[in-house]
Amino acid sequence: MIKLKIKSGDIVRVIAGDHKGEEGKVLRVYREKNKAIVEGVNMVSKHTKPSAKSPQGGIVKKEASIQISNISLIDPKTKETTRVGIRVEGDKKVRFSKKSNQVL
Repeated sequence: MIKLKIKSGDIVRVIAGDHKGEEGKVLRVYREKNKAIVEGVNMVSKHTKPSAKSPQGGIVKKEASIQISNISLIDPKTKETTRVGIRVEGDKKVRFSKKSNQVL
């Protein structure tokens, strides 16, 4: 499996595709598919049959996954997109922003 530099809970901005410029929080990361689900981005309509959970059924709006290469982490200090680096501090690996050199 590939090591990804984006984790769930990160605030990201879409940098390519139909949803370019939109921001949101990463809800889930699929490492094997190289994709992530971002809150409020890439919304799709899903048709659901009536069930015990939703007796009415109907059309539900939900987020679809988006390619990891199309999203970029937002630096908490500068509020701009940044690349992520990994370095060892003491005996721990930490992620840091390449723009502000701040630990994430």
